[in-house]
Amino acid sequence: QVQLVESGGGSVQAGGSLRLSCATSGFTFRVYCLAWFRQAPGKEREGVAGIDGDGTTTYDDSVKGRFTISKDNNKNSLYLQMNDLKPEDSAMYYCAACKESVVTVMAGIRSTDFRYWGQGTQVTVSS
Repeated sequence: QVQLVESGGGSVQAGGSLRLSCATSGFTFRVYCLAWFRQAPGKEREGVAGIDGDGTTTYDDSVKGRFTISKDNNKNSLYLQMNDLKPEDSAMYYCAACKESVVTVMAGIRSTDFRYWGQGTQVTVSS
């Protein structure tokens, strides 16, 4: 059974930092692409950062230079370091695993490419 469990969300002031973690189990972590998505109230879910099995990363323009996605294959865990947070970063953040090992996030971080999702962790940034 595939499981993804996020943690690390919280409330911070603008300019602050948070580190999200996603503990996974039930699939071959090291070969599948992974990503962080977010969804704010009234908005569509959007991909913010993705990482392929080989460690190649990609980011949405809105977070480039501020967010860093990483993974630890030994711990089957995915991370998102978020620096210089802005109020517009406030959202529920979800980690996700691709539906097939051949999928790559280099073609774009599309929710339709992901089969497995965590329950989300809330990030709130105040001005």
